[in-house]
Formats: sequence, structure tokens, C-alpha cells
Amino acid sequence: MKKRSIRSVLSTGFKTLALTALFLAPCAAQEAQAGMTLWNQTNLQYLWGGKFKLQENSTQSTITIEHANGWKYGDNFLFFDVTNPDRENAAIYGELSPRLSLGKITGRDLSAPLVKDVLLAGTLEVGQGFRNYLYGVGLSLNLPKFNFADLNVYVRNDPKQAGSTYQVTPCWQLPFTVGKADMIFEGFTDIAGSEGDLSFNIDAQPRLLMDLGKFWDAPGSVFVGTEVIYWHNKYGVKGVNEFAPQAMIKFVM
Repeated sequence: MKKRSIRSVLSTGFKTLALTALFLAPCAAQEAQAGMTLWNQTNLQYLWGGKFKLQENSTQSTITIEHANGWKYGDNFLFFDVTNPDRENAAIYGELSPRLSLGKITGRDLSAPLVKDVLLAGTLEVGQGFRNYLYGVGLSLNLPKFNFADLNVYVRNDPKQAGSTYQVTPCWQLPFTVGKADMIFEGFTDIAGSEGDLSFNIDAQPRLLMDLGKFWDAPGSVFVGTEVIYWHNKYGVKGVNEFAPQAMIKFVM
């Protein structure tokens, strides 16, 4: 990949973010006016760690913004990563993942043991020089003690590769207590089949975080802990396996 100045990279990223915001703003306004928005949450993260592969430097810092909301007919998830913002090879990557509830749209109860709802699911992945499209079915799971647990099964289409493949993505958040500390175990795993020149790969990013804000009477506002990236066949490159622990702080807005 050609080196670009940080100003150029950030400019491209902010343009993408602005276009996404312009696309989502009318929908969000209509939902708010109609009283459709049921919940929303935004958080800002900073991560730092080492042992990363297929890049010039094994250490990496990342600034991430995540937003999730639920509305009358489904939910949305959006995030943007700015990786190594202090370096010439800074990069921006983002995903937009909307889901539509088949149960709420049809007015039917689609629940089953351990399943709350069935949804149409899609994801757009956007990075420097590529866009990938995923579409399929999502399950909102009813698991004891979990704040949420979802399982999405996609058809994955990389326009630069021949054909298409599958991707299975579970994501979750489980709160628990250790002594006086409130903890959360959260994360996701992407399991993707081979496609064109890309090999079968697994990208798992679990986090273990402590509610630091609780200790100054602001529970749920600041979390600290670790995120570990395990990537089998990173980027679909056969034989490149990555295990990268990172220190993490998360601010919930």
C-alpha cells in the first residue's frame, strides 16, 4: 500500500464519515420525530498493543468510535477505526451494520427457545481502496445474564475476488461482578470462508473490561481493561496467524 500523509488519510476518513452521517441523519430525525428510537449508545475507545503482523511496525494504536441504536423495526451498529493516527501510514476502516426485524415488520412472534427475534442483516465494510458487502439473516438470542447476544449469518461478497463466500458473526456482552468491581466480557468473532485468493479466516476480538467509573459515582461511563485480537489467516493470507493483546480504555457517552 502506498504511503499517504496523515492529513490525506484523515481527510478521506472524515469525508466517508460525513457522507455516512448525511445518509443516516434524515432516518434518525424521522425516527426521533415518530418516537421510534428505543435506545442508543455511543462510545469512544483508545487501544494500544503489540505483536501485530503484516504491517511495518508490530505495535499499533487505535482510536475507535462506536454507535449502536435500536428503533421500532430493528437496530443499527456503526464503527470507525483510526489506526496509528500519529504515523504516516495511518489508516481508517469502518463498518455499517443495519438489521430489520422480521417479527416487528410482520407483526408475528418469531421467537423460539433461546431466540428472541429473526432479522434481515447486512454489513458494509469500507477501507482504503475497498468495499465489501455482506447480507443475510440475524438472530437476536435470549441468553441468561447477557445484556445482548446476536448471531448473524451472511453471504460475503468481496468485489475484488471471484465468487462469494459465507461469514458467521456472533457478538455479545456479558456483565458480571468480582468483589466490588463490575466487569463486562464483550466482543465479536468473524468466521469467513475462502473466497478467490483469500483463505478461510477467523477474526476474534474479545474484551474484558472493568467499570472504572463506578468508583467515583459515575457507573457505566469509563471502562478499562484489555482487548485481545486473535486472527487465523489474517486478511485471508494463509499461514499468517496473529495474537495481539492490547490495553484499552472506553468512554461511554
